[in-house]
Amino acid sequence: MGRYVEEAKELLNLVGGRENVAAVSHCMTRMRFVLNDPKKADVEKIEAMKVVKGSFTQTGQFQVIIGNTVADFYNDFIAVSGIEGVSTESVKKAAKKNQNVLQRIVTALAEIFAPLIPAIITGGLILGFRNCIDSLYLFENGTKTLCDISQFWSGVDSFLWLIGEAVFHMLPVGICWSVTKKMGTTQMLGIVLGLTLVSGQLLNAYSVAETAAADIPVWDFGFFKVNMIGYQAQVIPAVLAAFTLVYLEKFFRKITPQVVSMIVVPFCSLLLAVIAAHFVLGPIGWRIGSAISSVVYAGITGPFRVIFGAVFGFVYAPLVITGLHHMSNAIDLQLIADYGGTMLWPMIALSNIAQGSAVLGMIFLQKKNAQAQEVNVPACISCYLGVTEPAIFGVNLKHVFPFVCGMIGSACAAVLCVAMGVTANAIGVGGLPGILSIQPGFMPGFAICMVVAVAVSCGLTIIVGKKKLSSAEKGQVPAAELAEIAAGAGASAAAGVVAAIEKNRESKAAEGSVSGGKESGNIGKVLKAFLTGQVIELKEVGDGVFSEGVMGEGLAIVPENDTLYAPADAVISVLMQESRHACGLTLDDGVEILLHVGIDTVAMNGDGFEYLVEEGQKVTAGTPLIRFDREKIKAAGHPDTTVCIITEPADAKNIRFVTGIRGEANVTVVAEYE
Repeated sequence: MGRYVEEAKELLNLVGGRENVAAVSHCMTRMRFVLNDPKKADVEKIEAMKVVKGSFTQTGQFQVIIGNTVADFYNDFIAVSGIEGVSTESVKKAAKKNQNVLQRIVTALAEIFAPLIPAIITGGLILGFRNCIDSLYLFENGTKTLCDISQFWSGVDSFLWLIGEAVFHMLPVGICWSVTKKMGTTQMLGIVLGLTLVSGQLLNAYSVAETAAADIPVWDFGFFKVNMIGYQAQVIPAVLAAFTLVYLEKFFRKITPQVVSMIVVPFCSLLLAVIAAHFVLGPIGWRIGSAISSVVYAGITGPFRVIFGAVFGFVYAPLVITGLHHMSNAIDLQLIADYGGTMLWPMIALSNIAQGSAVLGMIFLQKKNAQAQEVNVPACISCYLGVTEPAIFGVNLKHVFPFVCGMIGSACAAVLCVAMGVTANAIGVGGLPGILSIQPGFMPGFAICMVVAVAVSCGLTIIVGKKKLSSAEKGQVPAAELAEIAAGAGASAAAGVVAAIEKNRESKAAEGSVSGGKESGNIGKVLKAFLTGQVIELKEVGDGVFSEGVMGEGLAIVPENDTLYAPADAVISVLMQESRHACGLTLDDGVEILLHVGIDTVAMNGDGFEYLVEEGQKVTAGTPLIRFDREKIKAAGHPDTTVCIITEPADAKNIRFVTGIRGEANVTVVAEYE
């Protein structure tokens, strides 16, 4: 039994007892529960426990944040509960029982499309750029495009279509690969299946509508014929075909003797899947996809399009919170395939802009609150560039009213957007750069919609905020008073130091002078860069736990190399043997540090990660700790941003983090304290 026996017993009781725990595991910082009845968990009392730093529910899992010592806590919890722990992947599978059918569908779609998003965004940007050079008539009195007057740009336009075609026309290949990867079957078979859906032997899907029925090529089997139609850019046929391949392969693996499985399983699985795809699933999937896109298109273009736009614009931001927004990717791609463009994507980009503009209003309201601006400014910038999570979770939901004001601004802009019929050629980067995805003729209209989204969201936030925000939240309370409030509220060490510095500036306290924002005296400890790359604030990481400082204060590095180094002399206190994506260090002064490679990389189950040290080993600053494969991390759909968190400050004082620099491993100092 360890030191967390009593806390483990308390947590077991608060989650509803042993009989309410269907499965439990842990990652680097969190206990991950699958509860038979999530309502039995007393969240308020759990979060009041001293050992608990917070909790949240995601994809059917109830996650309790413990920190670096979660492995010790987990061992004590298993001991006192008598529950057998399982792997993180097993917990995910068990968690699906807490999801309804819609949540399972959305989760599956999200996991399928997540690895494809970088390519889709790239394709969207390329098509947007091609729009600007081959479709905007800006020369010779508005009669010619840049491609018309320049052979160079005409060549660039033609060359870039090589990538655009690969991304969108060959989309079924990526979908089939992603499905087989997600389901744990042979990915190469998925790729081959996808290639059969877009083969050059078939009539291109984009040519079907303009080809007479008698001219469509067929496979003639004597007593029946099958149309030789391709499924370029089609989503549902590819998804149906891929899942058919997955379950056929699993079936044949189960019934085939091992000695001949290498021949029988892939041959039978692929052959039957291709037959099913072209004979049955393809035509059915085509009709289902067309029906869905027809309904959405009718809503966007029909007599009630203004109402449709208002509702979609208003609810899209809440959909982001629930994860249901992932369904829009499939619908957008189907609209592009059927109608040559999508009116849905422009409204999504406008929703991003509206939420960012609500944060812009908060920047204005809290211009005297330096601590709030540290969150507001980067959140606003990232939101305008299409990454909404820091704005939504870090600012708008925290105060609620900015979130609602952003929803209203989004609805107003969406109404105008559908009224003008604004259409995008492709899915691109959200936010302000979203205009690059808009068809040239609609760019001026979209620009007007962006102005509306900014003005309404920002204006409403300012109007409401002047009444809702307290003087302290606006930063109008003297710094000395803020320090006393922070100290009385039990603020974190880093926040308390910042407040104390401000207090000293005001009161000129006798115990130490202040110069340039620092107390005089020698710095006792420094943390060196643990990677080579750009140093950023935690607020920019985009992860709810790290970004909000739940685990503690720290910083992150967007890496350029593939080896994680120790930032200081320390002892390796925690290693995750299953996932190998993180490690905990304990410095000689008791300060504990968590180094976490990538975001949500625990899901990779150690693939692409290698420990270079052992638990209990003493290391010096610059010792290699973890080697990781950046390409595998990106291929799995995860950011490789690596965070450094001070999970236990011990007696550390005057902690300062240096961001906005390019960190050189073992050279640049990124943090210091006394």
